[in-house]
Amino acid sequence: MANKQPRLERDTPARAERFGFRLDEETKELIERAAHLSRRKVSDFCVTALVETARRTIAEHETLALSDRDRAAFFDALIAPPEPNDRLRHAFSEHGRRVVS
Repeated sequence: MANKQPRLERDTPARAERFGFRLDEETKELIERAAHLSRRKVSDFCVTALVETARRTIAEHETLALSDRDRAAFFDALIAPPEPNDRLRHAFSEHGRRVVS
């Protein structure tokens, strides 16, 4: 029977998933040069750059940036919302008719 030792926990998750894509020669050389200058493996350099860009992109799309004027208008509407107009009342009525909770 083989002696199985427990797998040690890692600081980073195991890398089981793959991304596959092709690059033109100039882009490949650029990435290799940057990885070399950073004293990192190309794969580590690419993963770090992709993760940073992905997180930044997600944050940009999940964050709402308002000017001072727009922020004031937003909070004013929350604190003292306007009375519903006929169109909103109709929409609310339609929602109640069409959607079963």
